[in-house]
Amino acid sequence: MAKAAKLVVELNEGSVDRLGVLLAQIADLTKEADAIKDAIKLSGESQEGNLFKATLVDMDRKVFDKEFFIADNGPDGAAVYDAYTKNTVCVSVRVTSR
Repeated sequence: MAKAAKLVVELNEGSVDRLGVLLAQIADLTKEADAIKDAIKLSGESQEGNLFKATLVDMDRKVFDKEFFIADNGPDGAAVYDAYTKNTVCVSVRVTSR
């Protein structure tokens, strides 16, 4: 499959408002998608439409319990945890209505 070309946008006075509208639409669509996913999970079965199939997948997931690790390693627990973590710089754009 060919990789889609990256969309290049030139900023203008309406760009931020357009971004806000797009993010609001995405939020509405995400709520609707999550509600459909919840209904599929409640059905307990995979579902098929005319164009797509939604497969219900059941799995176990392991997660790291930071608080337990720190408590279990005594007074030096936080220092041990910090020695094995790293910070990265992240730049994001936050959009709010006016």
